Amino acid sequence: MATGPRDAAAVQPGSLRAWVLASRPATLTVAFVPVLVGSAVAQVSGGFRPGPAAAALFGSFMIQIAANFANDVFDAEKGADTPERLGPTRAVQSGLLTPRQVRVGMLVTIALATIAGLYLTAVGGYPIVIIGVLSVLSGLAYTGGPYPLGYNGLGDIFVMAFFGFVAVCGTAYVQLGSIPPLAWLASVPVGAIATAVLIVNNVRDRSTDVKAGKRTLAVRFGRRFGVVEYVALFALAYAAPIIALAAFHRSPWVLLPLVTLPVAAKLARTLATTEGAPLNVCLASTAKLLLVYGVLFSVGLVVPPALG
Repeated sequence: MATGPRDAAAVQPGSLRAWVLASRPATLTVAFVPVLVGSAVAQVSGGFRPGPAAAALFGSFMIQIAANFANDVFDAEKGADTPERLGPTRAVQSGLLTPRQVRVGMLVTIALATIAGLYLTAVGGYPIVIIGVLSVLSGLAYTGGPYPLGYNGLGDIFVMAFFGFVAVCGTAYVQLGSIPPLAWLASVPVGAIATAVLIVNNVRDRSTDVKAGKRTLAVRFGRRFGVVEYVALFALAYAAPIIALAAFHRSPWVLLPLVTLPVAAKLARTLATTEGAPLNVCLASTAKLLLVYGVLFSVGLVVPPALG
């Protein structure tokens, strides 16, 4: 659930609730769903392993939280988070946590992710080192560093790549030792809907992002472009189960995610007709859609074709 200014006023600076707010729990579906779907692919490919799956999930959560902490402190320092902010309350900007505290939290979560990575490296070898290092660096570089991805219109590509292809295929890899073609297809809807979450954020924040020099695609090309991109990503997401049925001979149960299509259509209409803070609901609902879609897609994948 999003936390607005009134709710944040009841949060004590430095408290556990402040840290929970900074971790942005509503965004953690983008860390959970890729591991769930990647594990479903591993299951149908005959190689599900609970140990690597659990480690991948823990590492994914830690990297996502570290990226959220980085985003909180770097956006505040760059002036992207101001009292004019339309989105949920940020911990540093609102004074609930100091920049130093959030930086320490960022280092702690990266260290925890590294522990999971060491185990996964023992299981999957050196490719896991490459995946882990790139994931952490990219998460930090989203709003930090000399060329922050989110400030230069590359956030959409980053989310599609890392929360789609890298996370889903990486999860399958640590369990199978290889990446089956089905994993590449399963990555598409996960990455697409995760990117759609970002698009709502960027469409909502266009006016404040311009002032902060944050050149997202919604800033560069306008609100209409953001809406079209959002719809196009949904089209990719809902084509994937049909392709899985036709090209990979899965059970008709793999079409289960299509029951959420009316929800996606309603969200697209909302994005096309709503401005400002009311889009916070659309953002949270898109994240929930990713969760429901991911669960249904995973269930549909693991049902044997003979039972379809």
